[in-house]
Amino acid sequence: MLSQAPQLLAGPRSTRTRPVEAYHAGIIRTRLYDRGLFDAVQAISDARDSLDGKRNIDQGIGTATRRFRAHLVPTNKIAIVYDRTPGQVLNVVYLNPKSVKEGGFFPKRVNGSLNKSS
Repeated sequence: MLSQAPQLLAGPRSTRTRPVEAYHAGIIRTRLYDRGLFDAVQAISDARDSLDGKRNIDQGIGTATRRFRAHLVPTNKIAIVYDRTPGQVLNVVYLNPKSVKEGGFFPKRVNGSLNKSS
């Protein structure tokens, strides 16, 4: 199932999987915030941003200096949640900013027709 994640993001199933993913991400981000793991989350966010293209579409959970201002849902200025194309998702899981068909968590590529990153 994990190897088919990019296909889930591109097809009709995405209308069912995105709300669940958002719910889980919100829980995870809340727990990380509660534990004060601001720097670790920012490092992960920066790593993903270095892989998925030029736009800054990943965000941390806040900073220790602004402790009571949580950033639990990464959105733009008008509260629209950022999204990635299937190719950008593959850049992140392949751990490579270039256009490739394998690497990172999937050294033997993913199944299906959507297997090349952006």
